[in-house]
Amino acid sequence: MELLSLRPAASDAGTRVDAWLASQVEGLTRSAAARLLEEGRVTLEGRPLAKNYRLTGGEALAVSLPDPEPIEALPQDIPLEVVYEDGDVIVVNKPKGLVVHPAPGHPDGTLVNALLHHCGGSLSGVGGALRPGIVHRIDRDTSGLIIAAKNDLAHQALSAQLQDHTLARTYECLAVGGFREDAGTVDAPIGRHPVDRKKMAVVSGGRPAVTHWEVLERFPGLTYLRCRLETGRTHQIRVHLAHLGHPILGDTVYGARKPVPGLQGQCLHAVGLRFLHPRTGEPVELCCPLPEEFQAQLRRLRGSL
Repeated sequence: MELLSLRPAASDAGTRVDAWLASQVEGLTRSAAARLLEEGRVTLEGRPLAKNYRLTGGEALAVSLPDPEPIEALPQDIPLEVVYEDGDVIVVNKPKGLVVHPAPGHPDGTLVNALLHHCGGSLSGVGGALRPGIVHRIDRDTSGLIIAAKNDLAHQALSAQLQDHTLARTYECLAVGGFREDAGTVDAPIGRHPVDRKKMAVVSGGRPAVTHWEVLERFPGLTYLRCRLETGRTHQIRVHLAHLGHPILGDTVYGARKPVPGLQGQCLHAVGLRFLHPRTGEPVELCCPLPEEFQAQLRRLRGSL
């Protein structure tokens, strides 16, 4: 059981508590929040709250989360775009909308389920039962290259490369606004947002995070960037660019809340991956094209110049 202490902001006044809880606790749906309230697991000064309670702002809520029910990752026949594969590793071009591994709210239909089917269960066990083979992650609404290990030797070698930066990941994105410089580095620690638990933020005492960026093209109101990760924190590029005042186009979490027509999620694609093969030590460098919706945005912008 996990105990949380949450305090809504003054701006949350008037919001139903079940809706607010769902926005604050990662993986918690509104219906699940309602069940917590019905079970008396959400209290104010020791008094259980009704699910239709409306916040006044500033009150201290105590939330008792039950232990999560076990989830088992099972093989599922989900199409994969395989970019590279051998007996040790597999690299796929993950589409937007595909969650990487099972979690509360997403028990199946994930990349792990697809890999278990494709690889016949031949994935490393280092990541545990729910993350077999998974060396690094990509956000649900980010597309692009992701590598998985087929055995423990490969997994351990690739994880070490993540630590010493010999496993290099390159992304391209459209960021809102203009950049005066042609290139730069964001070196700012990232941790859980102090108010919104579903978000990450640049915070004092967060984990070290470094993102290198360079301008590829400039358009009115938008900039086409290439970003290289030195570290791999949750939502790192999205958080760092938003911290600079240039959120990624279509990012409704760290940028404008209104979706962009013709764009699902953020305009961010993992375009390149470079690593040393865990068995041979030979360098492997891979790339994949931008998804059609990203290319369509670029065609529109270039046509408007």
